[in-house]
Amino acid sequence: MIETLRIEGMAIVERVELEFGPGLNVLTGETGAGKSIVLGALALLAGARASAQTIRDGHEEAVVEAVFDTSRSPELEQALADRGIETDDHQLVVRRSVSKTGRGRARVAGQLVPIATLGELFAGQLEISSQHDSQGLLRPELHGRLLDRMGGLEERRVAVARGYAAVRSLDAELAKLRSETRERARRRDFLAFQVDEIDSARLDPAEVAELRTRRSLLAHAARLQEEGARVLAALTGDPQAAEDAPAVDLLAGAVRRLEGAVSLDPSFGDFATRLRGAQDELRDVALELERHLSHLDDDPASLAVAEERLHQVEQLQRKYGQTVEDVLRFRDTSAAELAALEGADEREALLVGQRERLLASLGDEAKRLSAGRMKAAGRLAKSVQSSLRELAMNDAQFAVALEPAEAPDGMPCGAAGAEIPEFRFSANAGEEPRSLRAVASGGELSRVFLALKQALREADAGMVLVFDEVDAGIGGRAADRVGRKLSELAGQHQVLCITHLPQIAAFAKAQFRVAKGERNGRSHTRIQQVEGTERVEEIARMAGGEAVGEATLEHARELLASRAPA
Repeated sequence: MIETLRIEGMAIVERVELEFGPGLNVLTGETGAGKSIVLGALALLAGARASAQTIRDGHEEAVVEAVFDTSRSPELEQALADRGIETDDHQLVVRRSVSKTGRGRARVAGQLVPIATLGELFAGQLEISSQHDSQGLLRPELHGRLLDRMGGLEERRVAVARGYAAVRSLDAELAKLRSETRERARRRDFLAFQVDEIDSARLDPAEVAELRTRRSLLAHAARLQEEGARVLAALTGDPQAAEDAPAVDLLAGAVRRLEGAVSLDPSFGDFATRLRGAQDELRDVALELERHLSHLDDDPASLAVAEERLHQVEQLQRKYGQTVEDVLRFRDTSAAELAALEGADEREALLVGQRERLLASLGDEAKRLSAGRMKAAGRLAKSVQSSLRELAMNDAQFAVALEPAEAPDGMPCGAAGAEIPEFRFSANAGEEPRSLRAVASGGELSRVFLALKQALREADAGMVLVFDEVDAGIGGRAADRVGRKLSELAGQHQVLCITHLPQIAAFAKAQFRVAKGERNGRSHTRIQQVEGTERVEEIARMAGGEAVGEATLEHARELLASRAPA
């Protein structure tokens, strides 16, 4: 509920601050005194569009600020929490300002928010019914929510919305899969070719290393044999060059000379021993070199085979990676992607089956929602029409139409069900009920709004409801009935009502008198709560005009006493 409302620099309001209480609060006063300014201020808090023309001359901006008690509004507190806005002990301060440029700002709990956020937060929390503004009753998209609230169908409505969203999500995924079928087939063929090409090569890093070594040997076999033969000749002798002594023979001669010198100098024995070891090592090297040369393959055919195999490997490396290991890693990556693509058909079949199951479940939920709406529509229409009779609209007719909702091909319903509920109304006998927007006047709309809220008062308790012109065209007993309905409704909601009828004002727990005066040559509005004698006088003024006598005052006292709670 609204605890405090401050309005500053708006139209003919300099500055006013009102403290509303729970239950029914009424604003009374002469026509043109400024009651509608309060209505406009509340509309700004609920996210209505603003105009720079509302700013009072001499002010840079118009400001509306309210303190809300959110203790009975868990949905609002959750919506605030979802946006990272915290309330302080269930106290919420909301501020809306309008500058001379027409631009406005909104703050919720001190946090700057888009103007649209106010509408999102207070939809279903603060509703205004007047000739110019009804934040729900004239919007057919909200009729379904009100009907579902009446029938206790909100969870079923959510289930339909979730099921619908799930099917549409699958449809989007299926559409994407199917649109990519041709590209997927091309990609699959390309990957299969790459994997097959690499697999056909049967790459082995060890084999490739060995082949490269062998190719080098085969390519240089002739030169290696020639150089090896020369070394071998130098070590063991060359029959073609008898004049050149081989290294082994030269070393043997050196050993003999050293051995001959041992008798003269025993230390030469060590040198002789070491040279004999070198002589044995040279003979071993010569034998091993001879064996190695005998195995060198100078076969062009073998070289061609090695070249061909290595050429195949190098071609793969140019396409898939710098090393054999890189090529094999590329192969594994391509094989994994290929497996995923080959599973796409299976995925499509899985999604089709899943969609069929979700669609069947959605259809069942939609049917149950439709059946519930049929029952709730009858109950709501009966309750509202009964209330309208009590509100002096004896010829009024109220109906809830359930028009088929447009649904995508293959879907059993739309996101909000298989039908679009719409409230229809006729004020005159013999006329078929039509859309509220088309046929209801401001006063009629307020009374329909009151009758609807009366029917839904248990289902959506804890709201702030604002009524204007609810008393248009009525008086006497009808006014008394309207007042009683407002009083009953105020047991579940905070109700703010602008009225000209004392029968209605007398039911209020708090009454505020709106008066226009003049100060320093300028008009300004004063709003103050009236209690005790002042309230009796205000009720008397409403009943008898400016000429208030003792009889009128006594009537006002009786009226207030009769409305007082037992």
